[in-house]
Amino acid sequence: MAAKRKPSPRRGARAGGLRNLYRRWRSRSSALSDTLWAEALRTSAYARVLPPDDRARLRELTAQVLRAKFFEGAAGFKVTEPVRARIALHAAVPILHLGLDYYADWSSIVIYPGDFRVHDEYMDEHGVVHREIMDLCGQSMSQGPIVLSWEAMREEDETPGDHDLVIHECAHKLDLLNGDANGFPPLHPDMDTRAWARDFHAAYRQLCTEPDAPGAGHIDPYAGEDPAEFFAVMSETFFTNPHLVYGIHPTVYKQLQRFYRQDPRQVMKPA
Repeated sequence: MAAKRKPSPRRGARAGGLRNLYRRWRSRSSALSDTLWAEALRTSAYARVLPPDDRARLRELTAQVLRAKFFEGAAGFKVTEPVRARIALHAAVPILHLGLDYYADWSSIVIYPGDFRVHDEYMDEHGVVHREIMDLCGQSMSQGPIVLSWEAMREEDETPGDHDLVIHECAHKLDLLNGDANGFPPLHPDMDTRAWARDFHAAYRQLCTEPDAPGAGHIDPYAGEDPAEFFAVMSETFFTNPHLVYGIHPTVYKQLQRFYRQDPRQVMKPA
């Protein structure tokens, strides 16, 4: 057997130098310029009012999302740097104090110019299989990418409100870390799973049975679809209109505060 030859010091040094050059090039190519950051920041009222240290942390995390995720256009949509930066910032908001590892199970973000059509198949409680065609503005696949409508995001930017499509879909991804999407993400060791289940179940039941209760009409009715959608809608509203969530469901707000390790109510003025 021939002996394995060691590379000469000169060759090894050159290879190391090329690797270092590649790392520096990738870092520069994925850098978040001041112009891109300012443009993306204008699309998030919450990000704009964060304390300086948190805002700096969010900027670095946004750059990490840009480096870690692959952005792909569909149906002819052209993905530009401002599009990438805008989506990455909103994706970074929920994990500001959690870290990028919470997004390790998925790698791609697909953007359509508008709503997209999907074919869905499900089995009801009687074992009957149903097939339907749906037009969606966002989707989080259990073992796949996040899919987004750019038109929906542009509407959010032009008419700010309680919706945040990217945060909504990212919340589904966090939910899926525990297996099925059921409104029960993996909680921190210092959180009580029974208290989470109790508070979310009570709020979800109230939304479904008392849709005309004071303040309930301001919550996106899509939250009543199922517990997974309730968690996703509550999550996006937690970051866009935290005073609304606290006013209607204070126990849910406190659970989200513990899970996301953030308290938007302290930095955002009431709408």
